[in-house]
Amino acid sequence: MQIPQGKKIYFSSDNHLGAPTQAESLPREKIFVKWLESIKHDAEVIFLLGDLFDFWFEYRTVVPKGFVRVLGKLAELRDSGIQIHFFVGNHDLWMNDYFEKELNIPIYHDSKEFVFNNKHFLIGHGDGKGPGDKGFKRMKKVFTNPVFKWLFRWLHPDIGMRVAQHLSVKNKLISGDDDKLFLGDEKEWLAQYSKRKLENKHFDYFIFGHRHLPMEIKVGEHSTYYNLGDWINHYTYGVFEGEAFEMKTFTP
Repeated sequence: MQIPQGKKIYFSSDNHLGAPTQAESLPREKIFVKWLESIKHDAEVIFLLGDLFDFWFEYRTVVPKGFVRVLGKLAELRDSGIQIHFFVGNHDLWMNDYFEKELNIPIYHDSKEFVFNNKHFLIGHGDGKGPGDKGFKRMKKVFTNPVFKWLFRWLHPDIGMRVAQHLSVKNKLISGDDDKLFLGDEKEWLAQYSKRKLENKHFDYFIFGHRHLPMEIKVGEHSTYYNLGDWINHYTYGVFEGEAFEMKTFTP
């Protein structure tokens, strides 16, 4: 895909709306909506790289209550012709087809390759990739198990949401102490994962979320890994203007 003159591609990740409570996350939701409003004039494509919600589960006829501001803004942008791509994260991995049917936004459950202006991107949330992160890898096997999902679906939504929120907040899955520590260029496991991918194919940019820390790490002579940070502490995002990728901070 060639980006039209004057247009840009935007990248964002890790809002965790609803955490630790709906009321406390509302100011962050309003800030994020302001950012979406500020980029709509030149956005060609918007990538949302997961954990937009702190918890999301789709029953057959029920979705979580709230988030009307961000959902309404996404609907507005999509209806205006802006492409939006959504990658599920470890907190909203139980997303099925609601976004696709209601908002016409495609959903991805794993990393995906894109080419813009002859630049090769590998884009995803980043959870469970590379060495380390073993605790989450074990947890993901449980949560993605069809039997576990079937059993959870039988819980009343009021009970299921309460249980999920308790586990998320109490276990510091929003942005625990480990997410605040930079491990170093050689130890960041998504950087190591990017280097391994380069052994088989060239990518100019690896764009991930999940770590909650804004990062820029060279992983090859012409390849760079970026982590988008979050909208809890950093309010950072990525932008590709057709020639190069850069990280920016939103100040409403």
